[in-house]
Amino acid sequence: MSGHVERCLPDVESLRAGLGALGYLADDGLVTALFLALRLPQPLLLEGEAGVGKTEAAKAVAAVLGSPLIRLQCYDGLDAAEALYEWNYPRQLLGIRLAESRHEQLTEADLFSEDYLLRRPVLAALTHPGPAPAVLLIDEIDRADDDFEAFLLEVLAEAAVTIPEIGTVRATVPPVVLLTSNRTRDLHDALKRRCLYHWIDYPDTERLVEIVRGRVPGTSRELAVSVAGAVRRLRTLELQKAPGIAETIDWISALRLLGVPRLDADITGSTLGSLLKYRDDQELARDRGLDWLVAGGQP
Repeated sequence: MSGHVERCLPDVESLRAGLGALGYLADDGLVTALFLALRLPQPLLLEGEAGVGKTEAAKAVAAVLGSPLIRLQCYDGLDAAEALYEWNYPRQLLGIRLAESRHEQLTEADLFSEDYLLRRPVLAALTHPGPAPAVLLIDEIDRADDDFEAFLLEVLAEAAVTIPEIGTVRATVPPVVLLTSNRTRDLHDALKRRCLYHWIDYPDTERLVEIVRGRVPGTSRELAVSVAGAVRRLRTLELQKAPGIAETIDWISALRLLGVPRLDADITGSTLGSLLKYRDDQELARDRGLDWLVAGGQP
C-alpha cells in the first residue's frame, strides 16, 4: 500500500477522526473494517439495507485520503468493456482522415494507442498515478451478473488488466476497492473470500441524532430526537422503502427551512414526502396515525 496511506492513517483512531471531521460518524466495527481495507490492503464488501450510508462511506474515505472517488455503478447487463475501457472511434476516424489529407501512412499501432483510449472506472482507478491511491467504488455489485463478477475477481486478485492492443496494464498504486451490495442476490463465495466484509445496520436513535445534527447545522436536539424517533417507528411498518439516513437528513432540512421548532402531526403530514417516496408507504403511515408517528417527540 502507498506510504501516503500509512502516513495519513497510522491507526484506527486517526481514521475515525478524519471521518468525523467530515461529518461521517461510523461505529467501531465500520471504522475498523475501513482501516483494515486501507492498510492491509484488501477489498471491502459493505452490505446493508439501502440508505444506511454504504456509498457515503466510500466518499468519506476518498475525502480523508485526498484521493479521487471513482465510481462504477453496476446494473444488469454490465460487461467488462464498459467497466474497463473503450476506443475513441470518432477521434480515430478523425486521425485517419487527417493522415489521408497529409498523405501519411497509419498503422494499427498508431490508431490503437493510449492517445485514443477512453478509460472507464476500473482502468482509471488502476492507472491513477498517486501518491494516494484512488478509491474505486463498485456500487451495487449484486445488480451485475455472474460473468461480470468473475471478471472483477480477476481484477481484484491481480490489480492488473490486459488490453489486447496495448498489453497488460498493472497498477503502480493499487486502488482502495470498496464494493457495496443491497443483497438483491447472493454473491459468489469466491468474491467474498477476496474481500473483507462488514454489514452496516441502521444507526440507533442516538447516533442518528448525532448524524443529522452534524449534517444539518443548527438543528436543535429536541427536533432531531423527535425526527429520529419517528423514523424508528416508521421502520416497524411494512414499507416498500424504509427511510434511510439520506431521507432523514432531507426531512430535517425541510423542517429547518420551514422554521419548524418541534415535530407535530400537522407538519409531519405536510412534509411526509421528504421521508417516504412511495404513495403506498405514505398511506400506510397515515393509516397507522400521524399522532402515533410523532408520539409526543419521545423516541
